[in-house]
Amino acid sequence: MIRALCLGWLALVTLQGCSRPLPDPDASTEMVVTVPFGPATFYLDPEGNPQGYTHDVVQAFAAKYNWTVKWQQTEAYSELFQTLRERKTHLVAANLIAASVDEQQLLPGPMLFETRVVVVTRRPAPGIKNLADLARLNIAIAQEAGHNSLLESARRKYPKLQWTTLPDIFPEGLLAKLDEREFDAVVVNEQDFDLARNQYPALGIAYELSPKEPVVWALPLHGGRSLLAKLNRFFIEARRDGTLQRIYERHYGHVGRLEPAHAEGILARRLSILPRYRKFFHEAQEQTSLDWRLLGAIGYQESKWDPYATSPTGVRGLMMLTGETADRMGIGNRLDARQSILGGAKYLVLLKGSLPERIPEPDRTWLALAAYNQGLGHLEDARRIAQAKGLNPDSWTDVKQTLPLLQRGGYEKVTRHGYARGGEAVIFVESVRNYYDILSRLEKDHKPYLTPPESDRPSLAVK
Repeated sequence: MIRALCLGWLALVTLQGCSRPLPDPDASTEMVVTVPFGPATFYLDPEGNPQGYTHDVVQAFAAKYNWTVKWQQTEAYSELFQTLRERKTHLVAANLIAASVDEQQLLPGPMLFETRVVVVTRRPAPGIKNLADLARLNIAIAQEAGHNSLLESARRKYPKLQWTTLPDIFPEGLLAKLDEREFDAVVVNEQDFDLARNQYPALGIAYELSPKEPVVWALPLHGGRSLLAKLNRFFIEARRDGTLQRIYERHYGHVGRLEPAHAEGILARRLSILPRYRKFFHEAQEQTSLDWRLLGAIGYQESKWDPYATSPTGVRGLMMLTGETADRMGIGNRLDARQSILGGAKYLVLLKGSLPERIPEPDRTWLALAAYNQGLGHLEDARRIAQAKGLNPDSWTDVKQTLPLLQRGGYEKVTRHGYARGGEAVIFVESVRNYYDILSRLEKDHKPYLTPPESDRPSLAVK
């Protein structure tokens, strides 16, 4: 479904069309960018808006030159590279290690970040300590991913090392084959595994092939140097002003938060428990326009979808509402699952509406989730500390650095609400984000037939 939506949204440039090289973006004010579809690069959020680390960096670069971006999506590495050779795209914006670009005799772009190249196996890891141990496994790699040269170098040290090379497969496909036991191990970039690890909690990193490989984009060898020069300037400035770090944090900052057991827990309860409450989450979406899977992620983080959960501090119910919050939201029985879900959803809408209108998504949602956990007053204190430290109080990336400071003291001059366990809010938000990622991949979006009338929508007025 998501892939179909993506193909429907993208203004796709056909890969077999006119063979004439594209005009320079400076002349046409349009940059054609080829991407693979996936969580590490380009995907659509529940509202159908394009998202992803690659998407955000490309858009920031294009905005610098007032260019529009025409996105072109492919299904295989070979198509990525072929579009460059045929000059049908200006840029391949995939997370490629530099070795893969060199192997294809293309022009590497500036370094995005660095990644380890790792061997992933099923748990428990088979005790790989050296190349001799690695040689015992049936290993698969992607043909054009740039990992072949690393294994060839390793084989010079241990000639018994063997592997299977699969054409036209992206990391997600390799990991799926490993999970389905077609192979004993696969070789991928750590960043690609990080974004998929919660989907495959039975998989884990067992061995490091390379501690540090630059991740780059690719440009045509002939005719790409002018665009490369602009990219280099942009990356220098974007590193200096923190733009790249903020985008990286937005998409990768939460992925290491969950332990495999936590991911396994939601995957199991999704099948055994979630069906009882899915209709209530759907109803909450209809009343608030919040994605039901986000609400489901909050409910799982709060109570593991237990409608009778109770904390030592008196917070109760599936969405773990305080008595005061329940009263404000008009909830009569916190232990009633439907009432709790509706109350939690309306409370999150209230919190989002209380934040300054200038704060964009997804930061607006992540900040509201922190307030859901610690209260709006403590969130505002963390935002004041961020501003005092020269950080951006409207950025989740920056505020997550200052929330833990609420429990250390020393900021009495800028805070108003006293001590708080702000570090718990960071854990809460990033755990919810991980659970939301899992549910978004496995659960269908909810499309109600009718839009609720204004009278049925939640009021933002505080009772």
